[in-house]
Amino acid sequence: MTGQGPEAVAERHHEGAPVVPQHLSTSAFGTDHPIGVAVLGMGNVGTEVVKILREHAEEMRQRVGAPLVLRGVAVRRTGVDRGIPAELLTTDAEALVGREDVDLVVEVMGGIDPARALIGAALRAGKSVVTANKALLADYTGELAAAAERSRADLYFEAAVAGAIPVVRPLIQSLSGDRVDRVVGIVNGTTNFILSAMAETGADYHATLAEATRLGYAEADPTADVEGYDAAAKAAILASLAFHTRVTAADVYREGIARISAEDLETAAAVGCTVKLLAICERIPGELSVAEGGKDRVSVRVYPALIPLKHPLSSVDGAFNAVVVEAENAGRLMFYGQGAGGAPTASAVMGDLVMAARNKFYGGRAPGESVYAELPIAPFGDTPTRYHVNLQVADRTGVLQAVAGEFADHGVSISTVRQEGHGAGARLVVVTHHAQESALADTVAALAELESVTSVTSVLRLEGTEE
Repeated sequence: MTGQGPEAVAERHHEGAPVVPQHLSTSAFGTDHPIGVAVLGMGNVGTEVVKILREHAEEMRQRVGAPLVLRGVAVRRTGVDRGIPAELLTTDAEALVGREDVDLVVEVMGGIDPARALIGAALRAGKSVVTANKALLADYTGELAAAAERSRADLYFEAAVAGAIPVVRPLIQSLSGDRVDRVVGIVNGTTNFILSAMAETGADYHATLAEATRLGYAEADPTADVEGYDAAAKAAILASLAFHTRVTAADVYREGIARISAEDLETAAAVGCTVKLLAICERIPGELSVAEGGKDRVSVRVYPALIPLKHPLSSVDGAFNAVVVEAENAGRLMFYGQGAGGAPTASAVMGDLVMAARNKFYGGRAPGESVYAELPIAPFGDTPTRYHVNLQVADRTGVLQAVAGEFADHGVSISTVRQEGHGAGARLVVVTHHAQESALADTVAALAELESVTSVTSVLRLEGTEE
């Protein structure tokens, strides 16, 4: 048998065997100490999490180093067969979180209250938390992160953005040594399904929404999705991570898709584009931020926009999600996959749960909140973007000159102008260069007042171009 002296250790290391430092060779819990898990909520995601914990217990033990033991599941009502022993179910979530044999809390109940109080109580007690609650995190990450920091607990939330797609951890860890300039994504499956179906079938918004509801892609009350609230919450989380600046949902400019028409999709196809609801998190360079003394600013917005068919997000159809991250050194990275659903979201939850359990077992910690940059949030009117404007106009001499004059008067440069039709059906399609949102909005308002303009039929922003 090989000796155990320094020479033997060096020999084994040379042969490729791992050498574990002595301070990492034993667990903070002990090899036989189970790690107790409480699950709050048993909807689609909670049901899948409980299923994985019970059916793959041995595999989870191997991955963590200690058994993960389900201590209980908080539900709204008991007496319903949920496929697990009745003694594991409770309506007293507060008591479950406070149990001494609970080390980790998984929150998948959603909503602000009582989730906020329950997560706060768990963190203050030194219990690590895994949550999929984007609405809560969009407004209260600072409060929860501070509680985690004080008690040296972990707060994980990969599942809060884009379901199974790993994008939170890459922003926190993989790109922590890089400078992120832009994050843009399709982060709501319901709206992407609706827009994709409209483009494919030519049906209008209301008919497509009804079909999405029938198929289960839209909730009975789809407001959070179609009005952009869900995407705005996720955008706030992504921007906070990308730019080391605390961003809340209130900082996000938001527009939904209810005003998108079948004609808008036809127009987009005619110019080699499609329409997507985008969450855009962008660093505005200091040289464009004179009002802030030359300091970089952060712009966060959610709205439907034209994107060229050559852009990687244009091919993301149906209920799928995708996020593109642009970093100074890493360049463009794209994360794509299922952004919602019980099993995909549970996959992200379990990934966080394993990480949190390992930290409990070995005595480590996840990275805490990073908001050192404290970049100011740019007013939406200061955000540079491009517009695609459709105008119904009178077919007579001087119309183009009058329209072009309004753009020039407001400091907006025109990239292209195209006339379609004649007579009563005459139409001008104007595409601008980048300009501030406030200037573009003022231009559109002025165009609507022109005698030669019958109507401004549609106004869409244009994203994803090199210009």
